[in-house]
Amino acid sequence: MTQRRVVLKVSGQSLQGSRSFGIDPAALNAIAAQIAECSRAGVQIAAVVGGGNLFRGREAEEGGMTAATAHQVGMLSTVINGLALQDAVEAAGAEVRTMSAIQMPQLAEPYIRRRAVRHLDKHRVVICVGGTGNPFVTTDTASALRGIEIEAAALLMGKHGTDGVYTADPAREPAARRYERLNYQDALAEHVGVVIDSAAISLCAEHRLPIHVFSINAPDAILSAVLHDRIGTRVGGGPTQLARDAGDRA
Repeated sequence: MTQRRVVLKVSGQSLQGSRSFGIDPAALNAIAAQIAECSRAGVQIAAVVGGGNLFRGREAEEGGMTAATAHQVGMLSTVINGLALQDAVEAAGAEVRTMSAIQMPQLAEPYIRRRAVRHLDKHRVVICVGGTGNPFVTTDTASALRGIEIEAAALLMGKHGTDGVYTADPAREPAARRYERLNYQDALAEHVGVVIDSAAISLCAEHRLPIHVFSINAPDAILSAVLHDRIGTRVGGGPTQLARDAGDRA
C-alpha cells in the first residue's frame, strides 16, 4: 500500500461555512489552503466532494421529485463545489486536476483510476466529483471506493458539525463520550451510520482501509488529521503509517 496517499472527504456543508446555503469563500479558502499545504508536505491527496450545501436529494424527493433524478441533481452539485475547490486550491499554490464520474469534458477530466494515480504521483491534488456516477450511492461510499481504487493509506472523513464518533448523540446526551478508536465491527454495531454511511464502513472493512473521522471546521483540522493523526476517531487499523512517516515534516 502506498503510505503517503490519502483520500479526503469534503462535505458540501463544510463549504457552506456560516451561511445557510451555498459556498462561503472563507470556509472554501481555509480548506483549500490546508489541502495545498498537505500537498507541499509531500502527501498525495485526493479529495471527494459532496454537494449538500447546494442540493438535498431527500428534500427534493419529499417534494415529489423522482428519487433517481434527485440523486443525479445532487451529483451535479458536487461538480459545482469541486470546480470552486479547484480554483481555491490552485490559488493556494498547488497543481490540481478535477476528475468527474459524470462525463463533462468541458469542465473536468473523466475519472480513470490509472490517470488519477498518475496525477497523484506527479504531486497534483486530485478532486473527484460526480460521486460514482450512479444514483443511490452516497459520497461517503464514493470516498471509500476511490480510496480502495487508488490504494490510499487512509480515508479522512472531514465532517461538519461533529468532531468524531460518540457513544450517543452529544446534542441530546451531554455525557456522551467520543471514541478515540473503533474496529470496523464495533463501528457498524454502534450505529456509526449516522456519521458515516454503513456501506462505506463495510467497504473499508473488507479492504482494510482505515477511516479517520474528524471535524473539518476546526482550525488546521486537515493538517492535524493528515500529518499528526491526533484528532477525531479512528476506525480500523492502528495509527496510520502516513502519520508516523510525516511527523518529522510538521
